[in-house]
Amino acid sequence: MEFRQLGYSGLKIPVLSLGTGTFGGSNEFFKAWGTTDVAEATRLVDICLEAGVNLFDTADIYSYGMAEEILGQAIKGRRNQLLISTKATFSMSDGPNDVGSSRYHLIESCEGSLRRLGTDHIDIYHMHGFDAITPVEEVLNALDTLVTSGKVRYIACSNFSGWHLMKSLSVSERYGWARYVGHQVYYSLVSREYEWELMPLALDQKVGALVWSPLGWGRLTGKLRRGQPLPEVSRLHKAAIGGPTIPDEHLYNVVDALDEIAKETEKSVPQVALNWLLQRPTVSTIIIGARNEEQLRQNLAAEGWNLTSEQVARLDKASEVKRIYPYWHQEQFSNRNPLPV
Repeated sequence: MEFRQLGYSGLKIPVLSLGTGTFGGSNEFFKAWGTTDVAEATRLVDICLEAGVNLFDTADIYSYGMAEEILGQAIKGRRNQLLISTKATFSMSDGPNDVGSSRYHLIESCEGSLRRLGTDHIDIYHMHGFDAITPVEEVLNALDTLVTSGKVRYIACSNFSGWHLMKSLSVSERYGWARYVGHQVYYSLVSREYEWELMPLALDQKVGALVWSPLGWGRLTGKLRRGQPLPEVSRLHKAAIGGPTIPDEHLYNVVDALDEIAKETEKSVPQVALNWLLQRPTVSTIIIGARNEEQLRQNLAAEGWNLTSEQVARLDKASEVKRIYPYWHQEQFSNRNPLPV
């Protein structure tokens, strides 16, 4: 398994990591992701460690704590063999202070995650979303306190806009506090908006990308085809609310290109889609999910080989879309404002 440096840090992480959104299934939304119990989760962790994957990503909000609890049980007795990434910010109850990135909520959230995971430290602690109500200085000072206390090793963010991330990095630099070394982002062949501003920022500021939903919210599993209904088992039936909208023609153009290259490489459609991501700038790791052992082994096989430059170019062309302003304008000034890809 290849390991890459996580942004502006000394931490090395595997290029594939396991997401635990499928662990638990506490309500209808999360059941659409999966209902993995402790026994199955333990088996998935076993397979990952055997393959060299030692980073496991979770969040307090996943099944409202159940995912962290199940992961904690699955890794019991081998904490020193792996890395844990978890997140805070979203609401865990109706309490007025049980949401956001205030000092109060972050310290409470961190303590809760440590309890559920059965560990004394979190390796990568993400802000799951940007809190525009709490001062950025308060957020980063609280995170720096968690780092200096030893409860958190590195901090990262998720789903930030460019200015959210840049302002946060500036505040960290001003006060000498811990800085975000990673940004967990939505990025796939059918949703390449990450490349427009966040990727150039990440290159400039050395922030590693941890990619979530790399198969486009379940659209690049190889099961969706022109003129065919959704498969009986698909997260798109119940979990599409709040997710990205992808025009059908754009999706099918990408799937057609994936099909061709899958046949050439004798790989599956998901493996080709994941391998394309592994060759993109700034990508430190791709967070893969799995409902079962078979899916996990299939996804793990996306690593250890590379698409040719010609195949990458074909996928680039098939997945290209017109950029919104100001990015379409910046494309016209490429000799002084080169795109990263």
